Amino acid sequence: MTEYDVVVIGGGAAGLNGALMLARSRRSVVVVDAGRPRNAPADGVHGLLGREGTPPAELLARGREEVLGYGGEIMPGEVAGATRDGDGFVVTLTDGRALHARRLLVTTGLVDELPDIPGLRERWGKDVVHCPYCHGWEIRDQAIGVLATGPMSVHQAQMFRQLSADVTFFSHTAPPSAEQAEELAARGIRVVAGDVAGLEIADDRITGVRLADGTVVARTAVAVATRMVARAGFLDGLGLRAVPHPSGVGEHVPADPAGRTDVPGVWVAGNVTDLMAQVGPSAAAGAGAGAQINGDLVAEETRLAVAAYRDPFSARSEARVAELVLGDRQHGG
Repeated sequence: MTEYDVVVIGGGAAGLNGALMLARSRRSVVVVDAGRPRNAPADGVHGLLGREGTPPAELLARGREEVLGYGGEIMPGEVAGATRDGDGFVVTLTDGRALHARRLLVTTGLVDELPDIPGLRERWGKDVVHCPYCHGWEIRDQAIGVLATGPMSVHQAQMFRQLSADVTFFSHTAPPSAEQAEELAARGIRVVAGDVAGLEIADDRITGVRLADGTVVARTAVAVATRMVARAGFLDGLGLRAVPHPSGVGEHVPADPAGRTDVPGVWVAGNVTDLMAQVGPSAAAGAGAGAQINGDLVAEETRLAVAAYRDPFSARSEARVAELVLGDRQHGG
């Protein structure tokens, strides 16, 4: 097939759960997945009831099986662009394939932009972390360094202080204000001034944070607030772009609470719109968006059916009713 009720762009928790809801509603749905999940370096998914500690790849494999079990499709590939096509859309893949959809659900997630400091990228998702809920338990009671990079860094240090009594705040490019410095001191968080030049690594683990003056502060884990940028460049053809998030932590695609964007027929869910959502909330948002899309399609089909009922000899109505009947047959109705 190249024509679907819904094309889901992104095969993470949000996209798969959205596709699951749609497939269970007997919608023709395909999930296009580039295979680059944000949490791939992590050992396990945390804070997800019933699936605590499940390896990310295993969770996604289970999700794909569930979508396939209800007649949905999974298509490996990367989307190059999306454009309007009458009442629907054309989604073009980088290999030249084109998919037609009545609605789009975009769940492509985000990219974490790390500071250009040697060692951060190599240890990312291991002993360089960002989220106390995703990784905090795993580094509890360790010597934790918090690398200041932006407006959330002091808050991040306070959160990790809940998990360890040994937290050091490296002011780097974002030194704390006087009020923040007092808060850090009150919580027993040491502040180290000066630029960070790199991480000391030995035996495949962090042993310290090296400053520009050569000083090394012993640490076994480092927390850093990344700049989070939604993967949304392929939506330019629809006039839909990522914009700065109000918190200042990156760029997201705005949407209403149900995931509906400013472009009619396009929904978003997960980290592409909610930069700080974990796996559980992302999956829930995908399910909610899938239900909203199905409801929107039902409303459209009802309007068309009423028009055909009132004017059964209209060529337009006859053609559309035929399409709907064909769709019902394809889904076993």
